[in-house]
Amino acid sequence: MHDDRSLVEARLKRVLDERVRPAVYPESVPLDVAVWHAPGEPVPVAEGLAAEPEPIRVGARWGAPWGTSWFRVTGTVPEEWAGRTVEALLDLGFDENMPGFQCEGLVYRPDGTPVKGLNPRNQWVRVGAPVAGGEEVRLHIEAASNPVILDYHPFLPTRLGDKETAGSEPQYTLARMDLAVFDETVWQLVIDLEVLGELMAELPVDSPRRYEILRAVDRSLDAVDLQDVNGTAARAREQLAGVLSAPAVPSAHRISAVGHAHIDSAWLWPLRETVRKVARTTSNMTALLEDEPDFVFAMSQAQQWAWVKEHRPEVWARVKKAVADGRFVPAGGMWVESDTNMPGSEAMARQFVHGKRFFLDEFGIENDEVWLPDTFGFAAGLPQIIRAAGATRLLTQKISWSQTNKFPHHTFQWEGIDGTRIFTHFPPVDTYNCSMKGSEIAHAARNFKDKGVARHSLAPTGWGDGGGGTTREMVAKAARLRDLEGSARVVWETPRAFFDKAQAEYPEPPVWVGELYLELHRATLTSQAGTKQGNRRSEHLLREAELWAATAAVRTGLPYPYEELDRIWKTVLLHQFHDILPGSSIAWVHREARATYRRIAQELNGIIETAQRALAGEGGTPLVFNAAPHTRAGVPAGAAATPTAEGRTHLAPREGGGHVLDNGLLRIEIDGRGLVVSAYDIEGDRETVAPGRAANLLQLHPDFPNMWDAWDVDEFYRNTVTDLTDAESVTPGEDGASVRIVRSFGSSRVTQMLSLAAGERRLVLDTEVDWHETEKFLKLAFPLDVHAERYASETQFGHFHRPTHTNTSWEAARFEACNHRFVHLEEPGWGVAVVTDSTYGHDVTRAVRGDGDRGTTTTVRVSLLRAPRFPDPETDQGVHRFRHALVPGAGIADAVREGWRINVPERVVTGAGEVAPLVSVDEDAVVVTAVKLADDGSGDVVVRFHEAQGGRARATLTAGFEVAEVLVTDLLERPLPEAAAPRRDGDRIAVRLRPFELMTLRLRRRPR
Repeated sequence: MHDDRSLVEARLKRVLDERVRPAVYPESVPLDVAVWHAPGEPVPVAEGLAAEPEPIRVGARWGAPWGTSWFRVTGTVPEEWAGRTVEALLDLGFDENMPGFQCEGLVYRPDGTPVKGLNPRNQWVRVGAPVAGGEEVRLHIEAASNPVILDYHPFLPTRLGDKETAGSEPQYTLARMDLAVFDETVWQLVIDLEVLGELMAELPVDSPRRYEILRAVDRSLDAVDLQDVNGTAARAREQLAGVLSAPAVPSAHRISAVGHAHIDSAWLWPLRETVRKVARTTSNMTALLEDEPDFVFAMSQAQQWAWVKEHRPEVWARVKKAVADGRFVPAGGMWVESDTNMPGSEAMARQFVHGKRFFLDEFGIENDEVWLPDTFGFAAGLPQIIRAAGATRLLTQKISWSQTNKFPHHTFQWEGIDGTRIFTHFPPVDTYNCSMKGSEIAHAARNFKDKGVARHSLAPTGWGDGGGGTTREMVAKAARLRDLEGSARVVWETPRAFFDKAQAEYPEPPVWVGELYLELHRATLTSQAGTKQGNRRSEHLLREAELWAATAAVRTGLPYPYEELDRIWKTVLLHQFHDILPGSSIAWVHREARATYRRIAQELNGIIETAQRALAGEGGTPLVFNAAPHTRAGVPAGAAATPTAEGRTHLAPREGGGHVLDNGLLRIEIDGRGLVVSAYDIEGDRETVAPGRAANLLQLHPDFPNMWDAWDVDEFYRNTVTDLTDAESVTPGEDGASVRIVRSFGSSRVTQMLSLAAGERRLVLDTEVDWHETEKFLKLAFPLDVHAERYASETQFGHFHRPTHTNTSWEAARFEACNHRFVHLEEPGWGVAVVTDSTYGHDVTRAVRGDGDRGTTTTVRVSLLRAPRFPDPETDQGVHRFRHALVPGAGIADAVREGWRINVPERVVTGAGEVAPLVSVDEDAVVVTAVKLADDGSGDVVVRFHEAQGGRARATLTAGFEVAEVLVTDLLERPLPEAAAPRRDGDRIAVRLRPFELMTLRLRRRPR
């Protein structure tokens, strides 16, 4: 016998591949197959079952891209198979790729009952165990011929990502369609050998346990008669019984396996296909739960549960039963596994409102954990949102993808901008698609950074991204790893059970303060500008619609559009999924998203106009409706007669070429190139633009990352830059308060209007780009005469400070970051803000000035457009419009206010007279993010607000109606028993807030 591990491993691999695995199905007979190709989009199940198919043979090509084919397979179990286990083997033409990235199927019985899903790692359907012999088999397969988009290397542009450009060429070749005898003993032998072989490979070379396993495997392979595997499998298993029964050491790492199938709500497939992916996966998982009593499965994303309920009621019935049994577990409590960097404050809150409410309404279950394994980093404002939703725990995985710095903890407390802490776990298995391989389990144990103080970690187990879930092989491996010497101990548990154990053993873990920044996928803050603009504008339209609809309901009795707003919110939340909003999905997804945002805007504008019309009444007075949370031109969150702007803007020629805009507050010099060479704060007697530099500078970089085109921008992109300084024209605007600039580059064209309104302390930059570049990155630069070691960027319910320097690798890796409506830099007593109506990505850098000037220039660059070719080869091609503003002399309060103003413009409606605000606040530091009627239809007014400047605040909130009672609530509008009601004087409510504190009040109206 050889004791060299490499020789035994080589022997084991060949025997498994060539003899043992093929013997799992020792006998088979072909099934008869027929197919009907649906002519367009997927059809209802009843229609697919009723369709008349035509014969098709194994080896035939089938399936146009994104098509649906209904296969009917029929056959008879041979009489001589009586007493044996028989399965149908249904291979649609799978290759070796992971499940979810190619063709898939859902198997039905003739009566429409779903059986299970089909994918490359799950091709079997149980016919009988045992069979009697002679049974007639008839199954239907709803097969999706989804094309393979992702081959990893190379990432080649493809037209397959949209049904409108994908063509009709068949994508797959029908493979095995058989009835076969399933040999349980041989299958168990395969699992035994795989588990021991994988464990042996992970043990130290000189480990006694390694040699015990090696010798046992060698004896087992000796016991196998290669010409009679089925007759000798039991004998071979006996040789392994001893090493498989040796218990783990008491100090072994503990792994809570959670059945899982991370399903991207859209990515390399459209939303409509995800509906079917969820049905296939949940069918598989409910079937596996019936077969495996120890198995537990968890599924997040309430939207996906809602899809099953709406579109697959027959699957939903099985899911509901499994939930009632406590083994199919709702997880996460969010509508989708959203991006968390870009969604605005209210949208992030509503992810939890709608997600948790769905699980409460359907099952009476409230999640304590947030489940976001694949999200591309986490904003610093998230912890208090989690807490305000009634959750206290977070699971994530993606931070393990960071390329530069290794995150120092696996279990820790995460502290957000307001001081809220959330118990957080980051599984050391480093995958959310664990398959129970020995290498994965060993890596989790070795990699766990909290050894000595904790020993529990979690492993999300099952095929994911495109779905599939846990397999019977994974369950069988986990059973052997439950208590096995040399391995971590594995047990199936719910997320709640894991977190209970983890917190009990590690009550005081280390603390991480601030954002959880992913050092990868930074370009997702910019890719697909149309999707990002649609999200931002939808968020603000929803704010307006809720505010004016609530005001009209209270003031005029106009019915509040509960159902419409609920539906629209859920649509917006769905599109914040972490491959839609970040711009990393196929062309089909983003084409549909843009159309959806247009429909949403039309519907929300209709709600707003109806409410404002009811509030304005009949009359001819122009009324300005202000939905922003700050008073604007004397108008609070209500409406008043159109104010007259004070002062005027002067436009004059500039010496040396160009133009000067001056409104008495700012003097803006625009040179002959259309660049801002001076932005002088007259009152502050201070120049904004760094000496010798120019703002409004468009810069173009090559953009060809090493991998993940739509996702990544690598730091070396900065090595090459083209300053776009040539202008075709720089001319005065017709309004006398603006300058128009036109420039061309490559195949693209830019038109800008730089405007300085009377009485305003901001220069507005409207930029229209007709973009026709590929693999390029367009930035808009503002070199500022500000010496600052840090800057603020807005995030949910506050702002977060980041360094402007690169002292450490952590700062250097943060070369592209996220902001919402503003970034702000300041020296004591004077600052500058750059505000935006729709962009998120930006960078901030410092540079020492030349020519003997010892100062530093701090440059803010907003990211406008990219042009990756994968997975959408036409990313961002076409016309885009952006609005930014440069605000000299701005404190943080000005940055907050100007950020809101540029995103929520006034609306003018003619009417009878003033409309008093439904709710107003007397302190600018307190920002109201939502005014709405309570979701339960009670008519109570819900107000959500936060401290926005980073200090403590006292404010008086005044209701424009009689208040009977004030309740402090969570995000779900449920009273918080531990929260004392604020002091109230009639309809005036006194509130005190800590820095960035979020508060929700429910105001019960006094009956009239």
